[in-house]
Amino acid sequence: MPTHITRRQFIKSGALFCAALMSTKFLNRALGEKSFAATTAFTKEALYYKKIDKNTVMCILCPHQCILKDGDRSFCRVREPKEGKLYTLVYEFPCSIHVDPIEKKPIYHMLPGSKSISIATAGCNLRCKFCQNWQISQEYPENTTNTYLSSHDVIKLTRKRHCRSIAYTYSEPIVFYEYMLDTAKLAKAHNVKNIWVTAGYINPTPLGELCGVIDAANIDLKGFDDKYLQEVCGERLKPLLDTIKMTREKGVWVEITNLVVPTLNDDPDMIRKMCAWIKENLGRDTPLHFSRFWPMYKLKNLPPTPLATLKNAKKIAEDVGLNYVYMGNVPEVQASDTHCPHCKKVLIHRVGYFVLENNIVNSKCKFCGHKIAGIWA
Repeated sequence: MPTHITRRQFIKSGALFCAALMSTKFLNRALGEKSFAATTAFTKEALYYKKIDKNTVMCILCPHQCILKDGDRSFCRVREPKEGKLYTLVYEFPCSIHVDPIEKKPIYHMLPGSKSISIATAGCNLRCKFCQNWQISQEYPENTTNTYLSSHDVIKLTRKRHCRSIAYTYSEPIVFYEYMLDTAKLAKAHNVKNIWVTAGYINPTPLGELCGVIDAANIDLKGFDDKYLQEVCGERLKPLLDTIKMTREKGVWVEITNLVVPTLNDDPDMIRKMCAWIKENLGRDTPLHFSRFWPMYKLKNLPPTPLATLKNAKKIAEDVGLNYVYMGNVPEVQASDTHCPHCKKVLIHRVGYFVLENNIVNSKCKFCGHKIAGIWA
C-alpha cells in the first residue's frame, strides 16, 4: 500500500528508530559477551574442504583454496584444521549484532522501510585497503568481543525486535558460511527473509547451496579491472562475475554496489563497461548503487569521491540503459529515490535510511501500472 507520513510522524519515527539503534549497542552485553578463549572453537566442522593427507586439508569454500596443516590459520583468519578435519572458529559467535534499516545494506527493492537484524563475525577472505569495518573484518576472532548467539536465538531476536529479515553483513559472510547457512534455513522456515551482503568471492558449489535459502543479495562489484581488484582488494574479477551471474540465475534478488575510489576505479570507460555487463548479464532492472569513498583504513591518502564523479557515473549507467541507479554516502544530494522507469514519477521517496513515501501497489507503479522489479511483500 502507498505510504505517506507527516513531518511530525517522521520525527517521531526517527526518534524511536534512533532509540532502537542505541539499544543495539547493549545487545552483546545482554546476550552475554564471551572472549574467543571461552568458546569451544573446535566443535563445528567446516563445510567444503577435502583431505590431502593425514594432517593436511584444502578449504574449497572460496577461490583462495587454502592448504592447511594442524596449527595453520586460513587466509580469512577463522578456519583451522585439527587432526585432519577443518573447523570453523566463529560458528554462532558473532562479534557484531545490530538492528538496521534494510536500506542501510543497501537493499532498496525489498520490503522498503522494514528493519533487519544484522550479524557478523570476525574475518574476511579479502584485503580491501578501503575497508570501513576493518576492525572486525581484518581481525582474528580471538581479538574481537564475541557473543554466543545460536541460529535459534537469531530467529527469536528477529521476532523480538520486529524485524522482517536477517542480514549477514559488515565483515564477509562467506567466512561464517556454516553459521549463515544454518540460520538462513531456520529463517526460511519461519518466513523471515535472508539478505547476503557480500564481496562474492566464493566457489560455485557452496554458492549454489546458499542460494537455495537467500532471498536478496547486495554484491560489491568493487571494480571492473582485474589488476585493481588484485592490488587493492585481493580478489580476481572472473570469480566475482561468475558469482554475480549465478546468484541471479538461481532466483536471488540481486543489487550491486560499486564504491567509486578517486584515481583508482573511477575511469568513465571502466564504469561504462561495468554497466554494460550488468545490463547484459543481469538485466536493466538490476539496482546499481554508486557509493562515495571516504578516506579509510589504508587509503587515507586519497580524497573523498567528488560529487561530480558520482553524478557522471550515474549518468553513464542511465545512458547505458539501467533503470534503477542510486548514489550512496551523499546525504546532501537527493539520489536515493526510486522512480518509475515508465512514467518517471517518484515511487519510493527516501531521506537517508527513512522511507517517507511508497507508491508501489501490488508490485506496480500506482500511477501508470508499470511492474516494478523487486520483492515488495
